[in-house]
Amino acid sequence: MTATLVPPATAQAHRDPNVLRWLGAYTASMLGDSVYYLALSWAAVQAGTPAQAGLVMSASAVPRAVLMLGGGVIADRLGPRRVVIGSDAVRCGAVLAVALLLFLTSPGLWPLALLAVVFGAVDAVFMPAVGALPARITGKDQLARVQGMRGLAIRCAGVVGAPLGGLGVALGGAPAAFALAGALIAVSVPLLVSVRVRDLPDDGTPRAARTPWSDLGEGLRYVRRHPVLGPLMLAIALGDLGFVGPLNVGLTLLADRRGWGASGMGWVLAGFGAGAGAASLLLAVRGRLPRAGLVAGCAVIAGSVAIGTLAHVPALPAAVGTAAVVGLLTGLSGAMCGALLQTQADPAYLGRVTSVSSLVSLGLTPLSMPFAAAAIGAWGLGPVFAVSAAVCGLGGIVALAVPGLRRAELPG
Repeated sequence: MTATLVPPATAQAHRDPNVLRWLGAYTASMLGDSVYYLALSWAAVQAGTPAQAGLVMSASAVPRAVLMLGGGVIADRLGPRRVVIGSDAVRCGAVLAVALLLFLTSPGLWPLALLAVVFGAVDAVFMPAVGALPARITGKDQLARVQGMRGLAIRCAGVVGAPLGGLGVALGGAPAAFALAGALIAVSVPLLVSVRVRDLPDDGTPRAARTPWSDLGEGLRYVRRHPVLGPLMLAIALGDLGFVGPLNVGLTLLADRRGWGASGMGWVLAGFGAGAGAASLLLAVRGRLPRAGLVAGCAVIAGSVAIGTLAHVPALPAAVGTAAVVGLLTGLSGAMCGALLQTQADPAYLGRVTSVSSLVSLGLTPLSMPFAAAAIGAWGLGPVFAVSAAVCGLGGIVALAVPGLRRAELPG
């Protein structure tokens, strides 16, 4: 499949049909993911013990983490659109095959575990390619707006996907939910085929002279030596490391100890989601914020204070409000960091750059959750939330302390 050249973008991203086709494809794919995860958890619980279901749900994490950097190389070598189309096609076929298998028989856990492994391996290629694609479909001055639009799509998928998956399970059990997930992912494929992308200029190096290993090493050196991307990766790593524990394991334990129950935890999560959605909407509407590096660093530090405060809020309404503040500040900082990553990186390296940030955010930081749970059991909620907030705040300090990152701007 050859890429179709597009002229330099003149329309704003939210009015560009090419960007909107990409956004529709991305939203459909994310909705399919949300339905898939609900269907997988439901089917795993029905087919095995809770411990076995947990293993199935975590089976995708290992291949995703191990293969992520290689996925960035593939995205840059083959082109992000081609990789995203292939990834969605594989995911769609795998989900529909399991749906048919579950409809015809009761095979137990093995097909669910295999599906989770396949999804994890494909995600390792899909995520870097998704990160590299926006820079090939619009101009640099629109990438911040696209980042906000992408954040809104993720929030929409999170809000709508779970009820859709629950409806599928209610109507036809796990097979129907898997079939629905596959159908939603399938919608993205023709939309992606219609997206026009910009080819990269030829650097004159024969493709045969570059090996995947040399491409990977070159990409890692590029990130390490870049005056903005290197410290930005460290800031992202620290921010996510301090954020994941409190807002996943910690929030569940907080709701239990305060007596808020599952509904109370749902309200707190809704507050967080509303704040994060507002941050994405702000960036989608404004297109850019001045002094992006400074704003990102300040938002991380302020968000870390809100995270530490959350453990000491006694009443549910106050916790919902605090969570909304956390969502707004961390959503803003995350969107700004993502926009800086998109605009600072050379498009030829974006797959590998995105694979590094994805490995940090989705491959390594989730490993902190068991340690956060154990620490809360040993020392209580307050100290662990405080330490997590301090780690998160260090990410903001890095952003403010490194001149290149602090002074980084988004194209106007």
